[in-house]
Amino acid sequence: MTQKVAVLGAGKIGEALLSGMIRAGWSPGDLLVTARRQERAEELRHRYGVEPVSNGDAAKRADTLILTVKPQDMGTLLVDLAPHVPADRLVVSAAAGIPTGFFEERLPEGAPVVRVMPNTPVLVDEGMCVISAGKHAVEEHLARTEEIFKPVGKTLRVPEAQQDAATALSGSGPAYFYFLVEAMTDAGILLGLPREKAHDLIVQAAIGAAVMLRDSGEHPVKLREAVTSPAGTTINAIRELENHGVRAALIAAIEAARDRSRELGTGPAPDAKRAQGSRR
Repeated sequence: MTQKVAVLGAGKIGEALLSGMIRAGWSPGDLLVTARRQERAEELRHRYGVEPVSNGDAAKRADTLILTVKPQDMGTLLVDLAPHVPADRLVVSAAAGIPTGFFEERLPEGAPVVRVMPNTPVLVDEGMCVISAGKHAVEEHLARTEEIFKPVGKTLRVPEAQQDAATALSGSGPAYFYFLVEAMTDAGILLGLPREKAHDLIVQAAIGAAVMLRDSGEHPVKLREAVTSPAGTTINAIRELENHGVRAALIAAIEAARDRSRELGTGPAPDAKRAQGSRR
């Protein structure tokens, strides 16, 4: 692996990516990082042996730039970065909601941009990273992006028009499961179980169910029916979930997350353009 990769804005997701790449065989000498605080940059140098650099140096020296700052900070970063980015530099965005066109307008003409939506299980190498190509990105750029993100989980290519839906399902998805586990733990306490035991029971049930969903190839309805005996405990629980509109609430929640992802994609543009104009 001779490509140089720079991770710009190395917070939790950026650090997880660095760590995964090194475990997968990337040399720390081929990895550059930028961070807002000098202490954070030195922490990453000490922990992984990577080289902290400025945004401009990263753009000049790396073959691939991975932008992991928050969506609201992306416009400011691009103002600082754009004058130093060659037209052939691959730029990968891991910011929720921001379309590839936002970057293409602010980078040199023809710059390849790939949009990625990772979720937080990349921190334990069980993430899902959803990948979409911008108008100048080709197979080589998508393959390079997959090579970078595969060490921290699975990758899935989708058309960019599906990215907001993927963000709502996968990017936000872990939070829905945590919310469900929290509610089930409270139920266990209500039924007389100690919190620790309720938590262990629920987490193992979640892990087992997830593995069965992944490995069995069965539709979730069939797996649910296998647990649901006639006149048994599970069907009574399912009836209450349906009576309380849990299915409809989940669908509405995911639609709301999709809508917010779209809003994030349109929000930063005016501020970034004003900042860029002030630099001129």
